[in-house]
Amino acid sequence: MLMDKPQRGYWCECWTEDLTAETLPTLRASFDAYSAPQADRWVAVALRTISPALDPDASQDAWEWLYDGRITTRKALLRAEPCTVTLTQARTRINWTIRPVIFLPLAHRQEAELPSCAQDFKPHTEPHTPRQAD
Repeated sequence: MLMDKPQRGYWCECWTEDLTAETLPTLRASFDAYSAPQADRWVAVALRTISPALDPDASQDAWEWLYDGRITTRKALLRAEPCTVTLTQARTRINWTIRPVIFLPLAHRQEAELPSCAQDFKPHTEPHTPRQAD
């Protein structure tokens, strides 16, 4: 998405954590959403995709969020509040986080002017030939 001014949106992340190990959570995916529906849809698609592989309790938690929790999440996002959706599957905790952010435009490198010193370097006009050892 091309931006020329700051734009409100949501930063979405998916983290997993092994509950039996003393390790830090691992970032699995991230997504920049430009509307609350787009942000909660990202979580919904992930939950629908993994739900067949979840144990019965985790699957039930996923579908409860899809039917009821998603509405609460959407309302919170529209109030610019951060949200988290968490499931525990066996010994793995999965967290989806959605935070309101302001995306800043980045400079487009193709339109940037080269520094003045770039003009000081001239290309070689003669082809390069390797030197032979004496």
